[in-house]
Parts: sequence; C-alpha cells; structure tokens
Amino acid sequence: MPWAFVLALSGVIGYLLGAIPTGTMIGRSRGVDLTAVGSRKTGATNALRAIGPVAAVLVLVGDFAKGAAAVLIARALGDEGAWPQVIAAGAAVIGHSYSPFIGWRGGRGVVTAMGGLAVILPWVAVIPLVVGPITVALTRYVSLGSILGTIGAGIAVVWLSWSSINSTALLVYGLLVPLFIVISHRDNIRRLLDGTERKLGQKA
Repeated sequence: MPWAFVLALSGVIGYLLGAIPTGTMIGRSRGVDLTAVGSRKTGATNALRAIGPVAAVLVLVGDFAKGAAAVLIARALGDEGAWPQVIAAGAAVIGHSYSPFIGWRGGRGVVTAMGGLAVILPWVAVIPLVVGPITVALTRYVSLGSILGTIGAGIAVVWLSWSSINSTALLVYGLLVPLFIVISHRDNIRRLLDGTERKLGQKA
C-alpha cells in the first residue's frame, strides 16, 4: 500500500478504536452516566469513584486495549517504520478524549496512551506503571500520578529518540502525546494548586 494511505488508514483506525466509549458503556450497564457525575470523564478514576473497583478495572483494561490494538493493527498494515504506529497511538488518545459517540467527550487519555506505548516501546511503558502508583501511594492524588507518569514516559521516549533509536516519529510522539495529556489535566492542575483536588477514595 502507498505510504500516505497507510498513514491515513492508521490514523482513522486509531481514532475509531480510541473513540469506543468503554467507560460509558460499562457505566450505563450499571445505571450510571459517567459523563454526568464526578469529573464527567469516562476513565477508570471516575468509574472507581462513581461505580466501584470492578467497573474501574474493566474500564482500565478496555481503555488500555484500545491503544494497544490501534498500534498492533497499524503495524500489521505493513513494515512502514514507526510513523503509522505513532499516528495510530496518538489518534487513539484523541479519539478516547473526544469520542463522537458520546458528544465529543471522553477521558484524559492516560491509559489508552499507555496501551499504545506498551506495543511501541514496552519497557518505557513500565515508567508510568511505577511512577504513577508510587505517586498515588504517597499523595493519594491519582491525577498527580497520571501527570508525573506521563511526563516521565515522555522524557524517556524523547531521550531514546535522540540517543539511540534516532526516530523523528518517536520524538514527535514523546513530545506531543504527553503534552496533550497534561493539557487534558488542566482542571486537575488548578485544583492541585488550590488544594481542592479529590483524593483517592473520595466518592464522585
């Protein structure tokens, strides 16, 4: 297939997979509309507060799978280098955050990005899995763990793209996807600075 077509198809597939409203579907199966409670986000954290731990785990697994599947499909389209995978991963994060199936709403993209990264650079995906839980354990702020884990993974991707892999695609991914996720947490950042951010265990 022509390279431009592979890139475009990877983006479309990534976006549509990411846009599957996992959290909304699980929430509605429990009689809860996640877009109307708590943070109004469809991710695992809001699911935990609004529905409970079992639903939160299901949402987390589903959101992770969307990002991973997007990259795996892009990779299967052909050996076209890192760009199709990076585009699919980034598009999945955007689709998750702005899903047309639920009025252009969604989550913040952390777990979906982690799923994509787990396929592109598996060992780098370990960074948010370590930094995030440690931060949450110390502070009980899930949002802070998500932000610091995302930044840590982004720094690692950028460093690898410069030092050894020499990949412009990974450099772009390591800069733009973490930036998108951090910006999506801007309301959390304001509350963290104000001291009003909800801690783990507080109900929506």
